[in-house]
Amino acid sequence: MNFGFLIFPDLEELDLVGPWEIISLWSKFAQGPEKCLMVAENPAPVICSKGMYVNPHVTFADCPPLDFLLVPGGEGTQREIDNPSLIEFVAGQADNCKSVMSVCTGTFILHRAGLLSNKRATTHWASLQKLRELGDVEVIEERIVRDGKVWTSAGISAGIDLALAFVEYMTDEKTAGKIQLGAEYYPSDRSYGMMHKIPQAPEYLKKRD
Repeated sequence: MNFGFLIFPDLEELDLVGPWEIISLWSKFAQGPEKCLMVAENPAPVICSKGMYVNPHVTFADCPPLDFLLVPGGEGTQREIDNPSLIEFVAGQADNCKSVMSVCTGTFILHRAGLLSNKRATTHWASLQKLRELGDVEVIEERIVRDGKVWTSAGISAGIDLALAFVEYMTDEKTAGKIQLGAEYYPSDRSYGMMHKIPQAPEYLKKRD
């Protein structure tokens, strides 16, 4: 199995690195994908939103068929939705993928590639209204939304939860639990400054005590 991670300039680092960690642990400890590949349009290092450099393993031209594809978000998505080469790559790979995922505003790349019409999806809380305005997406204010083979998540750190949920779906709860323990991913319940209560916060956050 090949698991591809799309990379492009100004992507949000944790959108990428969080899921990469979880999927890599799946590969290491539980017979996950044989290859985890960073895939970019060009072979040059990709500069992320906050300055981290990522070296691609393959380019669009030499990427093998992918079983799974994850698309991160970040400010770069505003430009990449109008990048025909990138959109064509996502749409083409998605035809044969078992699952396609997005984190944060990566949702808008999936939409431009024709993967979200008449489907349920989510995105970063600050972009939920923008997603609604597309007109053909049922916006669900949850941390993870799955509709068929398409998975979307809320913003940034939600990509870790997305990856764990996906591992559980592909394997079982015990395997996902081992990977969660390996990553020591047990988020605190503390809400600093009670910011989850602001009017713009998604409904799933407002329900927290």
